[in-house]
Amino acid sequence: MPDASLSTLTPSEAWSRLLDHARHDLTEQTFRTWLEPTKALRFDGNALVVGAPDQFAADWNDSKHSHLIAAYAPVALGHPLSVVFKVSEERRTRPQMDLFVAPPADQARPPQQHNGANMAPLSHRYTFEHFVIGNSNQLAAAAAHVAAQAPGKVYNPLFLHGDTGLGKTHLMQAVAHDVISRVPDTRITYVGTEQFTNELIASIQGRTTNDFRRRYRETDLLLIDDVQFLRGKEATQDEFFHTFNALYEAGRQIIITSDRPPSEIPGLEARLVSRFQWGMVADIEAPDLELRIAILQHKAQLDHLEHTIPDDVIRFIAEHVRSNIRELEGSIIKLLAYASLRHRAITVDVAAEALHDKIRHSRDDARLRSDGGGRSAAGLTVPVIQDAVAKEWGVTADGLKSKTRTKALTTPRQVAMFLCRELLNVQLVEIGNAFGGRDHSTVIHSLDRVATENAANADFSARVENLRSTLERLR
Repeated sequence: MPDASLSTLTPSEAWSRLLDHARHDLTEQTFRTWLEPTKALRFDGNALVVGAPDQFAADWNDSKHSHLIAAYAPVALGHPLSVVFKVSEERRTRPQMDLFVAPPADQARPPQQHNGANMAPLSHRYTFEHFVIGNSNQLAAAAAHVAAQAPGKVYNPLFLHGDTGLGKTHLMQAVAHDVISRVPDTRITYVGTEQFTNELIASIQGRTTNDFRRRYRETDLLLIDDVQFLRGKEATQDEFFHTFNALYEAGRQIIITSDRPPSEIPGLEARLVSRFQWGMVADIEAPDLELRIAILQHKAQLDHLEHTIPDDVIRFIAEHVRSNIRELEGSIIKLLAYASLRHRAITVDVAAEALHDKIRHSRDDARLRSDGGGRSAAGLTVPVIQDAVAKEWGVTADGLKSKTRTKALTTPRQVAMFLCRELLNVQLVEIGNAFGGRDHSTVIHSLDRVATENAANADFSARVENLRSTLERLR
């Protein structure tokens, strides 16, 4: 039976809760294309019917997204349910051609705005109150607090970098929430780099660049996500350079996120690298065990699950899911759905069943981190890759792990790192540790170098591809 409290939710409220979770797991483009145009139609506690703009969109969402979104229900709504997409009745009454033609300019839906500024929606959970601080993120959190209290005056720009799912976007949005709570009329612009680029292209095509510039340069707080995607886009970099200067000189706060520090972003103009380093550059690393436990406990309290998920289960998950916060939260969702659908209480044994794939990967990673060089069940490990690359280049595996930086060792070392990432999906930190304790920025540089050389040098690319094929047979 569904929770009685569900009957008080309107279809829109239930759908909004589910979309808050989906937004974190789907790309922005996917979300905006397929889910943003939908509208909740009916909700009875067991099933949610969602309207799509046409039959193709309804079929696509049913096949690609309905099961994923339904899996969020135990956390978002407290009970499993089914999600069904159908064509909205009001769309059925329109001429079919209307579904494939863009609406007139005056009917087009404008971007979400806050006090006249263009922005993607802020998540209500991405606040300082819900950000759990530990050793891996305390510098970034402290810098974000300062930026929120004194926008444009101390840490400007604030550049946050780290792997996916570690909380960069959370901190950035937390600053916006904090500023809005104190100064409600603050003009805020929050976009991803891809959206910035697309809007620039559209403004050039539509001859509205002045409007584009005014929109971005008259904001009080500019939040730019995933700035690493600026690489290689000369026109976008030039426009962003002038936007940055205008805001900086006006004393407006700029916050930027990336998966790497400014100096490690390939194809980024030196003048932008320099400006990104003017303020505070703070990294966020993968959470340690204590922080992972604290994050899971906080999430359980936030979703009123502290009596549903025992402490020993939380510790079990924290010990086996190490990569990032997003995967930790996803594990909770998967466990709740698994236990709910099978009508079983949540225990360590149930968690082991529900998360068996993550636990297997965790154990394989543990073998990869060992110095013994033993193979995992799949037969392919970091030491195996190191040995194969060393043999191909006529060097030793110990040389790849040494501090020596001669070209004879640098190239095969970079190739070995690249293949470890491609074939085993080992975390950057773990790759660095396996190659003599190098930091993650060095690993990122190595991956980029090999990718660049692959694109430019056919002989080099063939050599790497032959190695990859040989190693894949060991899986």
